[in-house]
Amino acid sequence: MAEIRWQKSSFSGSNEGGSCVELATGATGLRHLRESDDPGVVLAVDAEKLRSLLLAVKEGDFDHLV
Repeated sequence: MAEIRWQKSSFSGSNEGGSCVELATGATGLRHLRESDDPGVVLAVDAEKLRSLLLAVKEGDFDHLV
């Protein structure tokens, strides 16, 4: 099994110990997301579905939940 190479979010800043969202592409093409505070919990999602989610977040579709 190939090792997953995680990429840290650019919004996380440069603090190595700080919490952040990390993203990786798996061998099957799925995108993997995890929170650095709990790296054992990984969400795997289709690339197009992730794109749709990120666009909705940027549009503010979930702002009413905060």
